[in-house]
Amino acid sequence: MRRLLITALLLGALAASAEADQRDPRLPALFDQLKAAETLEAAQPIEAEIWTIWTQSENDDVNLLMGIGVNAMAREDYATALELFDKMVEVAPDFAEGWNKRATVLYLMGEIDRSRADVEKVLELEPRHFGALSGLGLLYMAEGEAEKALEAFRRALAVNPTMPGPQQWVEELKERVEGQPI
Repeated sequence: MRRLLITALLLGALAASAEADQRDPRLPALFDQLKAAETLEAAQPIEAEIWTIWTQSENDDVNLLMGIGVNAMAREDYATALELFDKMVEVAPDFAEGWNKRATVLYLMGEIDRSRADVEKVLELEPRHFGALSGLGLLYMAEGEAEKALEAFRRALAVNPTMPGPQQWVEELKERVEGQPI
């Protein structure tokens, strides 16, 4: 039954296109506010609003693929999530968050090269995608590329300065890469 529902959903999604929500007109002001936020607590609601915009499409089928795929990922059913995100990327190739979700599931599956290729596509579509920039840093760390990881984390912090993960990694990597204590 589940397979039938997924197949019907995928066929329906082929008929429509998704709006690239990274082009939402509210985003420039939100990114300005995010960059100006002085604390994590001040940044969190702005970040949440950005994520809401990024994950929503005007195409109901794409939204359904997103929801089912995210739920599959949460259940650690990565094969199903990958199938759904593959279809989302096929149907809506300009929808950056589709690529980002697929990059995430590929990373969780240990497919580092494929994940990095998808992250690069996300950043082509939405250069301010702080989640993808942080993910790129983690991918480079997994490959032992500390200098590239440091640069990716710094790029993430240039967009979203209060992100705790990239802050921690910059602190840890700076001395190793640049030979300078913080």
